[in-house]
Amino acid sequence: MKWVGGKSRILSQLLPLLPPGAELMRHVEPFFGGGAMFFARRPERALLSDVNPSLVNVYESVRDDVDTVIEHLTRLSARHVQKEQEHYYQVRHRYNHAQRLASSERAAMFIYLNKTCFNGLHRVNSRGEFNVPAGRYAKPRILDAELLYAASAQLKKAEFRCVGFEALLSNARPGDFIYFDPPYEPVSSTASFTAYAQDGFGREDQERLRDVYSALDRRRCKLMLSNSDVPFIRDLYAKFRIDVVAAPRAINCDAKKRGSVSEVVVRNY
Repeated sequence: MKWVGGKSRILSQLLPLLPPGAELMRHVEPFFGGGAMFFARRPERALLSDVNPSLVNVYESVRDDVDTVIEHLTRLSARHVQKEQEHYYQVRHRYNHAQRLASSERAAMFIYLNKTCFNGLHRVNSRGEFNVPAGRYAKPRILDAELLYAASAQLKKAEFRCVGFEALLSNARPGDFIYFDPPYEPVSSTASFTAYAQDGFGREDQERLRDVYSALDRRRCKLMLSNSDVPFIRDLYAKFRIDVVAAPRAINCDAKKRGSVSEVVVRNY
């Protein structure tokens, strides 16, 4: 799926920063999002979580019932070709308001909306309703059955939970490799995308995350965290190792403001 802040474009910079022996460790991600790191690494053992129940449902449905998800996506894709934006808003309304949807159908609708909405954004309003407008794409690839089957096979090696990052204090074990990719601290007052979850993610959350990171460091987990390269984040993690990577940014209505920005990678090894 498309995901704001997804790591697919900078994996070549992140993978060399993994700890020695990472292939033998359990892979843990508490902010799973688009899952680029997990799908690139293909670990044999994984504990994955996210606070977005709709997103967790997508991955569990693809893992456990991929054939039915593909059936629903096949129909959604065919109707999109016929009606495009009209169909998009019909699906978005049903996704937000239908009282009874099977998990696999809701998952397929989530994927469809993700592939056809503006810039692949996932944003909800105060009522928890997905409210991103339709994008304009010539031929969006809504259904990729081969990729879905591959994702299903990899997800079968993972346990998924819909919990917040503080659940790691109960679930993480010494020797786990934990990759944190939280909602980023805004680099300016207008640069926040934290409405991905209904309650957002503010500075107090960043501080609580730092406290969890420090507790897991004492537990002898191997930790890697990505975030904005801003003084607030550097101060929070000042006692840990901080590297800088260059990340492309394409989510901006002004094309002149798109380009590379620096991000920090915080490690305890």
